[in-house]
Order: sequence, then structure tokens, then C-alpha cells
Amino acid sequence: MSEDANRAEQTERARKLFAGRVEFLLSAPSLKFLPEADAPEIAFAGRSNVGKSSLLNALTGRKSIARASVTPGRTQELNFFEVGEPTQLRLVDMPGYGFAKAPLKVVDNWRKLVRDFLRGRAVLKRTLVLIDARHGVKTVDAEMMKMLDEAAVGYRLVLTKADKIKPTELGAVLASTQAEARKHVAAHPDVLVTSAETRDGIEQLRTAVMTDALV
Repeated sequence: MSEDANRAEQTERARKLFAGRVEFLLSAPSLKFLPEADAPEIAFAGRSNVGKSSLLNALTGRKSIARASVTPGRTQELNFFEVGEPTQLRLVDMPGYGFAKAPLKVVDNWRKLVRDFLRGRAVLKRTLVLIDARHGVKTVDAEMMKMLDEAAVGYRLVLTKADKIKPTELGAVLASTQAEARKHVAAHPDVLVTSAETRDGIEQLRTAVMTDALV
């Protein structure tokens, strides 16, 4: 099979997977509430207001599978969604980071929950770190990447809201994000570019999520 044919086959397989069953499973405020580690998992991380909920909705083709919190940094739980019938993989919506106004105790609890989850979850196949294309990699994003490096968890960088800036600006942000990825040992070299609003890059994201989880 040619490379193009194989790519087309994987794209269609991913489309069918996410067109099927996608259901919310549970929220875990601490590790004792985690579901059984019996399915591969892909986690989504990103600073508050990066567009994580919108991207999850676009990825799954649903309008409200994931709901945006009114207050940035308010959701401090790991939210699990099952994909496929029977379940083939799980999506893990991690609490947003970079909430400057949150109490210190909340920030400490977030760090502990996320760090312990990353280090101890054997079925976690990949983490997607969402970066706002309008701003590029910020300090809080680099800190998250460092945490993933230290936990030896492979991750991809995903630019969100690509429709919000001019193509020339997007090209520059993409180049700088790729350069940042090359500095981190656990980062995948390919940076995905997406827009939940225009659906640009969603097909590629679906294929990447499926491939990372199941291959």
C-alpha cells in the first residue's frame, strides 16, 4: 500500500471511530477515583482559555461533550471520556493551568494531581499540550512541557485558534513552536495546527490521537 493510500485509510478509520460512541465516563478529583487502567488514554493539557473544550468538541464531532468553565482554573478534576463500542480509547481532559488568580492551595493541588497522574498512569499513551496560536509558547506552557519531560511522558504540541491570526503570523508561530519542541526530550517533532471554529486540522488531530493510542 502506498503512503498516500495508507494515510487515507487511517484518516477514514479515525473518522469512523469518532463518529461512533463518545461518552463521558467520570471526573476524578484525586487518583483514587481514576477508572481502571484497561484502555489506552490520550490526555489534553493546556492553559486556561486555550480552547481545550472547543477542540475536544470539534475532535469528537459533538457540541457539548466537554464544557468550558466560566471561571478559568475552576475545574480541578481529570475528566474521562470513552471512545468506541466497545471502548477503544479514552480521552482525558486535564484541568487548565496558568490560573494566576487561583489560591496557592488550589495550584498546589493541581500540581500534585497532574504530576502523580502523569507519572503513574501506565496506559497514558500521549499527552497533547495545547498552545494558543495567537501567543505561542508561554512560560506556563514551557513549565508544563518540563513536567512532562521529567515524567517521561511523550507529548505533542497542538496550536489552537489558528483562524484568529494571519497566515504569515501563523507561520512564524508554527516555526517558533517547532523550535521549542526540539528542545524537549519527550516532545514529538510534529506540531499540529488546528481551529475548532473552521475545523482546520481536526482530521489530522483525530488521526494522530487514534494512531498514538492504538498503534
